[in-house]
Amino acid sequence: MEEYIKKMFPEIKEIKDKKLREGVVSIWCNAMEKGKWKTLDNIPFTLLIPDVKKTLVEHTRMVTRIAMGIAKERKDLNYDLVVAGGLTHDVGKLLEYEKKEGRVIKSSLGKRIRHPVSGAALAMELGLDSLAHVIASHSKEGEFVERTPEAILIYHCDFTDFEIEKTKMR
Repeated sequence: MEEYIKKMFPEIKEIKDKKLREGVVSIWCNAMEKGKWKTLDNIPFTLLIPDVKKTLVEHTRMVTRIAMGIAKERKDLNYDLVVAGGLTHDVGKLLEYEKKEGRVIKSSLGKRIRHPVSGAALAMELGLDSLAHVIASHSKEGEFVERTPEAILIYHCDFTDFEIEKTKMR
């Protein structure tokens, strides 16, 4: 499964820190296993936009690449953490969603715990607390904590992609 994750998210190679790079792969593998996902194919990136075409993998890679571009220009951010945060910000959706009768819907866990929290828990299991912060604070949950610069970047890149996709449904 590790090779599958590396193939789906080639940006993983950009992460120089070995523990963080391997952690990103492990987090995705753990999420797939716990969420009982055999592949990442055709998982919508959101359930909030009816009939959305963009997949979770496409959205994740888009957010990551936008954040990488900004981080390269700024030069004052932890680049590895930006890449890892972009790649894992929505990993908790594998626990928030489930496939039932050919459709992706909210899981029973997802009705009680949103993906920023479950995704952060996956990172914390591996001792990746800085990454857990980026994951946990990338959405409205982040309004209750002091975001690091890397978390601010992922938050804005995520919402930029979401808002642009939303305009396509008008």
